[in-house]
Amino acid sequence: MTQRTARAPARALTARAVDAAKTPGKYFDGNGLYLRVDKSGGRFWVQRIVIRGKRREIGLGSPELVTLAKAREVARENRRLAYEGQDPIQLRNEARAVLTFEEAARMVHDLHKPTWRNDKHAAQFIATLETYAFPTMGRLRVSEVTSADVMGVLSPIWTTKAETARRVRQRIGTVLKWAMAKGWRKDNPADAVTLALPKVDKTKEHRKAMPYPEVMACLRAVQASGAGLVTKAALEFLVLTACRSGEARGALWSEIDMAAKVWTIPASRMKAKRPHRVPLSGRALEILEAAKGFSDGEGLVFPGTVKGKPLSDMTLIKLVRELGFPVDIHGFRTSFRTWAQERTAFPREVAESALAHMAGDAVEQAYARSDLFEKRAKMMESWAAYLAETRGEVVRIA
Repeated sequence: MTQRTARAPARALTARAVDAAKTPGKYFDGNGLYLRVDKSGGRFWVQRIVIRGKRREIGLGSPELVTLAKAREVARENRRLAYEGQDPIQLRNEARAVLTFEEAARMVHDLHKPTWRNDKHAAQFIATLETYAFPTMGRLRVSEVTSADVMGVLSPIWTTKAETARRVRQRIGTVLKWAMAKGWRKDNPADAVTLALPKVDKTKEHRKAMPYPEVMACLRAVQASGAGLVTKAALEFLVLTACRSGEARGALWSEIDMAAKVWTIPASRMKAKRPHRVPLSGRALEILEAAKGFSDGEGLVFPGTVKGKPLSDMTLIKLVRELGFPVDIHGFRTSFRTWAQERTAFPREVAESALAHMAGDAVEQAYARSDLFEKRAKMMESWAAYLAETRGEVVRIA
């Protein structure tokens, strides 16, 4: 075998020489690169290199998988990195430690889960990525994800499922921002793709609401239906208190003070993350008295069919729509707000406070410390009285 040195080989290797090298020994090429053949027959590319003053050896793989040309390319790059004071071995190990997009997404999901409003929101975060992102880019290293990859996920649903696509883009962006914080990438391709996608009509379709004169007709139909007593009570309570569906369905007995006629919803269950006191009208208190018989021992005012779980939102929506009322449950808040605007003299800020909205600009909000509870109590009693007038008589839950 012709003598060679690692630094200046007498003759560089050829592809044919690599294929023919079977005798145990070291076959040098250049840039510290050599082919090592073991007595066992194993063949490996190895590079000798000085990294930060220390002589090191780096394995570059088997010639059966790594060609001579590729081994030379990697060896040259390693020498360049070492010359610049970097450690190619450390960089390679760090690259191998980079998670795939799916692994990173699941880690981000676990990290953020305790901070999200509810379990439903947390479940939606990972479910949308499982459906739309993981099939095409889930196995990519999070450092390798490109704008083209994100475009590939969003393009099929950008115009047909605009809101879903927007949320998917936002969630992909959240994962990639985390990867940036880890030092695994320097950009967030999810930020740029919107400019390359077609414009989508952003006109928001409001939730379907019922004209307030028709609300009691709906409640009468509900009471006359074959729905369960809990469902009937929950829907009327929701209408009377003008609360969101989740707030009413998740009501706990520990939140209600029957003597003080107040229901205090904690910040953790409110959209704005502020506690909200709800004055209870006489009719709302009647419903709560009847609801004491629904108890499943878990503290829920309106328990669902599964022990410890509240009624589902779909239960209420399905009931109302099957009775011929094509509205959204959230729309009853609009019915209340329109009634207050058209049929009463209560100030705007009282009605907005009843809906747990912050009225006015930032300065007004900073000085408005009262929740206007007493005025709202009168308003909610007037709302109950209006509904009683339109139904003609009190409908009892029986």
